[in-house]
Amino acid sequence: MNLTVIGTGYVGLVSGTCFAEMGNKVTCVDIDTIKIENLKKGIIPIYEPGLSAMVKRTINNNTLDFSSKLKEALQKCDIAFIAVGTPMGEDGSADLQYVLEVARGIGRYMEHSLVIVNKSTVPVGTADKVKTAIREELDKRNLDLEYHVVSNPEFLKEGDAINDFLKPDRVVVGSDHEPTTEKIRSLYAPFFRSSMDRLITMDVRSAEMTKYVANAMLATKISFMNEVANICERVGADVNKVRIGIGSDHRIGYSFIYPGAGYGGSCFPKDVKALHRTAAEHGYQAELINAVEEVNDRQKLVIAHKVIDRFGEDLSGKTFAVWGLSFKPQTDDMREAPAIYIIKELTSRGAKIKAYDPKAMEEARHYYLKDVAAVTYYNSKYETLPGSDAMILLTEWKEFRSPDFEELKTQLKESVIFDGRNQYNDLLLQDLGFEYFQIGKKTIKNLTKAY
Repeated sequence: MNLTVIGTGYVGLVSGTCFAEMGNKVTCVDIDTIKIENLKKGIIPIYEPGLSAMVKRTINNNTLDFSSKLKEALQKCDIAFIAVGTPMGEDGSADLQYVLEVARGIGRYMEHSLVIVNKSTVPVGTADKVKTAIREELDKRNLDLEYHVVSNPEFLKEGDAINDFLKPDRVVVGSDHEPTTEKIRSLYAPFFRSSMDRLITMDVRSAEMTKYVANAMLATKISFMNEVANICERVGADVNKVRIGIGSDHRIGYSFIYPGAGYGGSCFPKDVKALHRTAAEHGYQAELINAVEEVNDRQKLVIAHKVIDRFGEDLSGKTFAVWGLSFKPQTDDMREAPAIYIIKELTSRGAKIKAYDPKAMEEARHYYLKDVAAVTYYNSKYETLPGSDAMILLTEWKEFRSPDFEELKTQLKESVIFDGRNQYNDLLLQDLGFEYFQIGKKTIKNLTKAY
């Protein structure tokens, strides 16, 4: 099929490239001409494992192209995907200005019948707004073209997006027009060679709702487990053992019940707020959804408070090695990352930070922490240690899993580790003489030193 994907952000670029990988003829469109020229050269603006190689391969195979001209991209198009951002507005609602501007652009330039697919994460009722925006532009041109708007939310995990798209556990299609549904089914058929059971069809509004509910459910599991962790720490239980005890129940499972420093990224924070806002707009106070957000906001500062409790309210003269800045491993995404809040809290009290992350340091340096002068960036994890009073682990990158603890003891001023991901063996660290602070368990202190 001939596809147009409008928006070359995370969702648009991954989706367009994977469709092209399956042999479709795909044109990705963006108004950012510099970005488009870089993409034509195979230079991608995000880090996602496997994406750069696939972009270059599909360009060479002539199945993927990039353009800043929507009119030309729509000329031979069968299906147009809207994949632009829906940032959070000041009131917590999803900002639809970019989605609706794309819809108006489609209405201005389409010359034949089209299927328009909302791939962006949008609140219930957005498809109707897109239909209206297109119809208004067609009316201005005195054209009566047939078009159908479909909801096809994405469920991509940053760091594993290629695999998620090529081997999806489900594809949700919201459509009120059976021939259009079959067209989308045909598009996705190559991704389900063994069975099409995982392609789930429903009405448009239910599909729009499904995305928000899925993310809110996962965020709820995270916040619930972090709340349990904080209780465990106070009563003397070990949340790591509690997690195993409850995860073995198949009704609960182990996914998303790892305690930590809170969730971040582009989806969970924004979508939880948007779902809460949607409920309020329809006269319902979603207290559980609101609590999920409040627990997460509080959790992002738990590690900072542990540092303050250990070293004092005034951190002037203290330096901390921070391992990990992105909100999760295998991505350079720092949107709503706990590291932002923790570093700002510590530096506001006079601390200096020596930071390392395998992929996110440019994001931190030029955007998220650009105004925090007390942060210095290093090329490796061990370079952050000399002169630091403690090490703070905030992202569970693989290269942080098995560090040389003897090196840490030698280089750090004190043998202190704050673990925001409960990654290390507490008994091992106790034997090595570390003070080990983690989430949801009382601190293992260095027994060779009196406090």
